[in-house]
Amino acid sequence: MIVPAGRPLDVFIVAGEESGDVLGSALMGALHRQAPHGVTFSGVGGWRMAAHGLHTQFPMDDLTAMGFGQVIGKLPTILKRMRETVEAILRQPPDVLVLVDAPDFTHRVAARVRKRNPKIPIVKYVSPTVWAWRAGRAKAMRPYTDRLMALLPFEPDVHARLGGPVTDYVGHPLLEQLSDLRPGPVEAERRAAAPPLVLVLPGSRRSELERLGAVFGAALGLAAQRQEMELVLPTLPRLKAKVEAMVADWPVKVRIITDPDEKHAAFRQARAALAASGTVTLELALAGVPTVAAYKVAAWEAKIAPYLLYIDTAILTNLVLGEKVVPEFIQHDCTPEKLAAMLGEVLADGPARTRQLEGFAKLDVVMGASDAPPSERAASVVLEAARPRA
Repeated sequence: MIVPAGRPLDVFIVAGEESGDVLGSALMGALHRQAPHGVTFSGVGGWRMAAHGLHTQFPMDDLTAMGFGQVIGKLPTILKRMRETVEAILRQPPDVLVLVDAPDFTHRVAARVRKRNPKIPIVKYVSPTVWAWRAGRAKAMRPYTDRLMALLPFEPDVHARLGGPVTDYVGHPLLEQLSDLRPGPVEAERRAAAPPLVLVLPGSRRSELERLGAVFGAALGLAAQRQEMELVLPTLPRLKAKVEAMVADWPVKVRIITDPDEKHAAFRQARAALAASGTVTLELALAGVPTVAAYKVAAWEAKIAPYLLYIDTAILTNLVLGEKVVPEFIQHDCTPEKLAAMLGEVLADGPARTRQLEGFAKLDVVMGASDAPPSERAASVVLEAARPRA
């Protein structure tokens, strides 16, 4: 598709959840900077994307559902919004369609648009986890995805091997937060000082708090018997009341914070962390904070997981580095005794702590931290996709 000279680039962009709104807003800011004749946006997003000029077709929350029960309850609304999104795209075909994360929604939108108007270039932002399970999704995306923008450096090779779409590694958005995460001289001194500051990160989902709360509390109680610690638990404002209720029965005192600036300050000062498996483990690694990672799922999920998953670690840092640097305690191994023992090891100067720090030191090179910011790289891909396709 050729964008006429002198006309602003017309981008239709869709995000279906908070993380997508963060990615989408950064991409929109970069497109404002890079598009030679300006850019206009239409689509679906949250308040961050609205700040960059998006007038959303409907509230992004209409697409957000967690858990089987919520999905079933919101299915009529989601299907209605899918039809409305497709019709809006076809009614005024954009120069490029950008679909951010939310694969269950955006992949279906892409397939419907491609079938009815194959001339619209389609860019997908964030690869589904085809490297972990359901590898067939990679090949299935190819007919309706012109460019896929990946957050993790190994994903382009995975899609090439699986027959997926053309994939560009643009970088993880955490790379744009390194100055917020890494300590200055004074904060580095706090990391080495006593009592050590320990981050407590039991997750942001209700199920995570319910399954890990008691285990984390007991583990920290055991660890506190061996040495004094300052415990800080960053969480979201909407979860504060639930987290306060969770820690009320813990044998240790924990300072709960919800302000993002306070969270970043804690990351810069922390000596170690006890965390639920998830993106936060990569955030901690980039911050240089040795971590004990843990996770529990429902019993039925644990039984079927070995038959579905292709990976032997759930820690993003380990996947990016290709080695098990961060210790993880899953399901039956997730006990207070094991967590407390490993937390003691990573707090002390010794092999367990050194192994993690040496691994973390490789991340900047592996992830391309010195390259252009991920949002700028993503904007370049979108601009290329809007040009004629071979």
